[in-house]
Amino acid sequence: MAVLVIADHDGNTVREATAKTVTAAAKIGGDIDILVVGQGAKAAADAAAKIKGVRKVLLAESAELGKTLAEAVEATVLPLAGGYDAILSPANTDGKNYSPRIAAKLDVAPISDIIEVVSPDTFVRPIYAGNALETIQSSDAKKIITVRPTAFEAAGDGGSASVETIKGADAPKTDFVSEEMVKSDRPELAAAKIVVSGGRAMGSAEEFAAVMDPLADKLGAAVGASRAAVDAGYAPNDYQVGQTGKVVAPQLYIAIGISGAIQHLAGMKDSKVIVAINKDAEAPIFQVADFGWVTDYKTAVPELMKALG
Repeated sequence: MAVLVIADHDGNTVREATAKTVTAAAKIGGDIDILVVGQGAKAAADAAAKIKGVRKVLLAESAELGKTLAEAVEATVLPLAGGYDAILSPANTDGKNYSPRIAAKLDVAPISDIIEVVSPDTFVRPIYAGNALETIQSSDAKKIITVRPTAFEAAGDGGSASVETIKGADAPKTDFVSEEMVKSDRPELAAAKIVVSGGRAMGSAEEFAAVMDPLADKLGAAVGASRAAVDAGYAPNDYQVGQTGKVVAPQLYIAIGISGAIQHLAGMKDSKVIVAINKDAEAPIFQVADFGWVTDYKTAVPELMKALG
């Protein structure tokens, strides 16, 4: 048995989601290889080779792979699929884009967002916004799986896998047009150890920034938001935490002015410590919070900032 993990990386290093996906692959069993797709990604491939338990790293490069075009990733993976029993990727934006395409071409059912490996053919995944868990047993010869990184510990370092360069595919029917990159000195939301999130109670984009940014800077935290805050235009889309946003599991999650709709809870309830600040004592967020502060955020946040020095 052999498992292929498609790496999540920034060109220089592999993100922690990759090491967590390797842990899931190890639970399936067999040899584990990592595929690094991109352009100018040799440093990322070398970093992937240091993950414990990896047999070898495959490096595929092309201009289209550098932009992680799903069609190019699919065309690169398909010739490799014959040598693997399972193909795993983190359940992030890219993984959710190309994994169903790969599954369709292989005529198998994709298995999404797993949080547990029961056996090589049986997996657990959340459904109904995380309110129920579904156990899936697949009879497909090949398993195409996306892994929720927050559910697995990261595999350690200490590996010494070889790096092999393979041909990267193009995407002849797809043209890359443009992208807008958001630059921030704060930690990446999905990987941050501390997250402070704001909700619709903020009332405006200016108020959201005035409240959230100083607190995040003080704590060295990433900033998140509820869907209601994003839909209202208070925060950008990449701040959204929840079922249709990013799933996070930081050491500390501070929810400010967030009522706690089921879709939001699905994206953050695995956080180690949850602090909720809301003036509505009946807000659902308090059902999952470790610490609750029933007060207006306009009073709470200044007191918190003062206490933090």
